[in-house]
Amino acid sequence: MRNFRSDLQWILFCADLPSLIQEGPQCGLVALWMAGTLLAPPSGIPLERLVQMAVNRGYTAQGEMFSVANMGKLAQEALGCQAELLCGGLGGPNRDRVLRHLVSGHPLLIPYDEDFNHEPCQRKGYKAHWAVSTGVLLGTQAVPGLGYSEDPELPGLFHPVPSTARQLPSLPEEGSPGAVYLLSKQGKSWHYQLWDYDRVRDSNLQLTDFSPSRAADGRAYVVPAGGVRAGLCGQALLLSPKDSSC
Repeated sequence: MRNFRSDLQWILFCADLPSLIQEGPQCGLVALWMAGTLLAPPSGIPLERLVQMAVNRGYTAQGEMFSVANMGKLAQEALGCQAELLCGGLGGPNRDRVLRHLVSGHPLLIPYDEDFNHEPCQRKGYKAHWAVSTGVLLGTQAVPGLGYSEDPELPGLFHPVPSTARQLPSLPEEGSPGAVYLLSKQGKSWHYQLWDYDRVRDSNLQLTDFSPSRAADGRAYVVPAGGVRAGLCGQALLLSPKDSSC
């Protein structure tokens, strides 16, 4: 934990996900498939079925998804889950909603601009990509006394004890640098990545334009009325099981 602030104690919440590498512009549907392993029946939903359903509904031409709203409709139909469309960005009052959702063990689908190392950046939507977050690393002043155990190998890192009643920690306030990281996966890597929450928020909030290189590549894409700004900017999807109160 030497790379993290030593004046804080850290709590890692994580619902484990399998990885899947995308073929072509299927990052959103791959992220949905990964999220579906926490939501769908044990048999799972094949990626091919998600792609075909999206094509049949007119949401995509070749796997791309430029509408969070359409992603929510597809999730509800294909996975039989609850899908809450979050608008207005990941900051402000939505921040507490997102963190409580992740602490409860439910997945979050986020469009963002992807840098060369797959991390969030700001390219006006030219590198629009999707990730799924199923965990959060919180830096807090104190760990609640009930329901957490310290990692035997990393002093200062705590994990919630499964199937145990626990108190929720105080969620770090917005503007506390380095205090909140999202644990995320996306379709171009087998591995989890830890992303600073504010960087994800800022990347998500500036998705405004369709990539000129995509516009000139001769392929068909389904982009909603109002473009990338209307379909992706400042939006995310909170997914939870049908019977969940979260």
